[in-house]
Amino acid sequence: MAWLLRFSRSSRNLKPLRHHLSLSLSQLTNPKPAPHLPLNPNSYHYHYNNFSNSNRGIRELFIPNSNSFKFRYFNLIKLGQNYGICTSSHTLKEDDGKKAGETGKNNNGKGYNVSWIDLYLPKSVRPYAHLARLDKPIGTWLLAWPCMWSITLAAFPGHLPDFKMMALFGCGAFLLRGAGCTINDLLDQDIDTKVERTKMRPIASGALTQPQGISFLGSQLLLGLLILLQLNDYSRILGASSLLLVFSYPLMKRITFWPQAFLGLTFNWGALLGWSAVRGSLDPAVVLPLYLSGVCWTLVYDTIYAHQDKEDDKIVGVKSTALRFGDSTKKWVSGFGIACITSLALSGFYANLGLPFYLFLGGAAGQLAWQIWTVDLYNRADCNKKFVSNKWFGAIVFSGILIGRLSS
Repeated sequence: MAWLLRFSRSSRNLKPLRHHLSLSLSQLTNPKPAPHLPLNPNSYHYHYNNFSNSNRGIRELFIPNSNSFKFRYFNLIKLGQNYGICTSSHTLKEDDGKKAGETGKNNNGKGYNVSWIDLYLPKSVRPYAHLARLDKPIGTWLLAWPCMWSITLAAFPGHLPDFKMMALFGCGAFLLRGAGCTINDLLDQDIDTKVERTKMRPIASGALTQPQGISFLGSQLLLGLLILLQLNDYSRILGASSLLLVFSYPLMKRITFWPQAFLGLTFNWGALLGWSAVRGSLDPAVVLPLYLSGVCWTLVYDTIYAHQDKEDDKIVGVKSTALRFGDSTKKWVSGFGIACITSLALSGFYANLGLPFYLFLGGAAGQLAWQIWTVDLYNRADCNKKFVSNKWFGAIVFSGILIGRLSS
């Protein structure tokens, strides 16, 4: 009951100060005892400054101890907000334009953004889940959509696409994207530690060792191989050949200002593989324009994405199209956007898609134009918002191909 009385007393003291208190979330999640009072072992003891009256000095707040992770990260935040306490995270810069999010601590005591991984998965699994970016599914969507486009194009006129094949490619996209992230983090450990956005990745932060990362990569590739073996022989060879791009892409930022082009070649391999998995061979008139459209699309969204890190990239010495294009970025990506839509139209024409495809393609062109002309390239949060919106571009194109195929 002692902590309850103390908490009640502190709560009454807080009410008149609700607009003058500041308490960081890092203090909430990793409290330090006030220097002049003993710490009650059954409570968390916080202290804060009364900025409205400097003569009153340090004040105390006692909050009951709880081993519940969710209680500490959510109930305490709500409690603080009810009393006008600022619970913004100090791991995010205010000038990023991002809303301050909840932060936790990894095994090294460093901050990261809390996600469902940290709330619901066992501690031993969390670093691997972060390594595979399970809490950021946009990469899987961007890898899967060209596959789905291709599989649907390969369906015969008036027929639905092969749902079993779509399920296999969906699982494959999930695994290959995770493997690509693991390879990237293994090769870029020295760079990630110097970039604000990436320094808390599991390998860069030390939450996982390189041998652990390599073992995890082996398991991801093994599962991917099991999926590849479900395809025909032509597709097995074509799919295996993409591994050269998967392993070489992370090195490109050290060599060329066009790593986004190499990412496009890698991420859109499914545009070739999907068709071959259904038809057993390639039709260059259909799949090559489809593949080119995917590469151009990647140059649009990943250039926007790269603008988040351009200042850090200059310091570290890595290259990107964001640095290559500079203030001319919107002109460049507009050109790639036009090439993307034109190539999609050409692929649909040779695949004999019906009129609805072109109507949807017009909608996709509008979505892409909205991204390019409204993005604030000096605002990290807005760059990320536009980048993530590309899942809808992919969905619009897929819908157009599906309805166009059924109506052809």
